[in-house]
Amino acid sequence: MIAEELINQMIPPLKLYDTVEKALRWMDEFRVNELPVVSNRKYMGLATELALIELPDRARKLKELELEYKDVHVQGQQHFYDVMEAAIKNKIQVVPVLDDDQDYIGIITINDTLAAFGQMSALQGQGSILVLSMPERDYSLSQISRLIEEENTKILSAYVSPDEMDPYKIKLTLKLNATDLSRIIATLERFEYRITAQFNDTTDHDIGRDRLDMLFKYLDI
Repeated sequence: MIAEELINQMIPPLKLYDTVEKALRWMDEFRVNELPVVSNRKYMGLATELALIELPDRARKLKELELEYKDVHVQGQQHFYDVMEAAIKNKIQVVPVLDDDQDYIGIITINDTLAAFGQMSALQGQGSILVLSMPERDYSLSQISRLIEEENTKILSAYVSPDEMDPYKIKLTLKLNATDLSRIIATLERFEYRITAQFNDTTDHDIGRDRLDMLFKYLDI
């Protein structure tokens, strides 16, 4: 699932000429601690409740203030794991989404991300999710497909995204039609592919679920 599929259409962005009072009212109405500020379709940063709540002049315009998290956003085609990681790393409840022209197209909330995770988990009975990290020069879907198919498993879908931990690597997310990944993982690791996450019903330890645990810990729920 990619970021643009999770955009919350009910939460509009703020404008530079909106007031502190309006920003705080909208945050209360939409039950979030941050809201994006947009000018001419460009993302300008987040207005945060923490920064605004103590301001004595609620009539001040947002353009007069220093906005936060100006560099925090995801692209529409990025995997929802990237949304989770942006939220966790920056301890924010909303993540802005930009298109290929760097224009603002919406936001994703933590609740939207949790719902997406739950939806993906529901698909596990039909298969499994496997996430690999590798140098871009080593990426060969045909070779990976061959290794997986030799274990009598099919790739149902594949998605490539940048590895935010290493600019020289990519992440490959695979949806497979099998639940037991032990032999596949062993085969891929034998060919020096690094597994960074897996979602299925048969493993005792699930790296992906650790990310969900991090979200729950961050949300304190």
